[in-house]
Amino acid sequence: MPLADERTVNSVVIHNASSAAFVSDIHLSSDDPETEAMFFGFLRSLGRRRPDCLFILGDLFEYWAGDDGLDEPLAARVIEQLRLLGAMGIALYFVAGNRDFLIGGGFARASGVSILADPTLVELGTRTFLISHGDTLCTDDRSYQEFRAMVRSPRWQKAFLAKSLSERRELIGQFRNASDLAKKDKSHVIMDVNEHAVMELFRSTNQAVLIHGHTHRPACHDFEVDGFTYERWVLPDWDAHAAPPRGGGVYLDATGFVSLAVVA
Repeated sequence: MPLADERTVNSVVIHNASSAAFVSDIHLSSDDPETEAMFFGFLRSLGRRRPDCLFILGDLFEYWAGDDGLDEPLAARVIEQLRLLGAMGIALYFVAGNRDFLIGGGFARASGVSILADPTLVELGTRTFLISHGDTLCTDDRSYQEFRAMVRSPRWQKAFLAKSLSERRELIGQFRNASDLAKKDKSHVIMDVNEHAVMELFRSTNQAVLIHGHTHRPACHDFEVDGFTYERWVLPDWDAHAAPPRGGGVYLDATGFVSLAVVA
């Protein structure tokens, strides 16, 4: 079970690699085949582009009740698509989101992804940067951070996973309904990342580039603090029903970071 110690920043060195794609917040659901098709089209476009790595920074699924759901149709389709990319030589990495933090070793083995902690410092060729889902940086949302601490604890997860799959799905539905109601009374500022938390992460790691999702506010933020220039890339969420459809990600190669358009 991917339980990271979030008091420290983990690191990974990826050898013989210089290009990577980053996506997050796809929120795949059996109730939304259109977004699934759009995302799979995007993955096929990555197969043609052939980055050395793909980083999925959380919320690949709308929810994940446990690895005993691997044989369900949606999970099986996602695993197949990821394995196709892996067979092309594209290294696959995953950072858990707030919707799919119960993804564990079973999914990793089936799909070929390597699960990384949140946050992780990545050394890719001559580039070094931080990756995160992003929810740990939303420190102004205290009620969410308390809930997050509870559900990420080994004790809670052990008790939750001991329930039947149907019981877990029912509880997840209750959690989502409660979350949706709570969001109505929260300002956008509270649910966004806290700038002080971002700066502390930059300072503690001595890194100048951060890539994350979670907030559904895609942008590239450049700012200067203490004489250093910092760069924060926020990944888009995915929604085939939006007008125009939302999706895409960020791509890194020898020319630097660029935004990737969604491919329907």
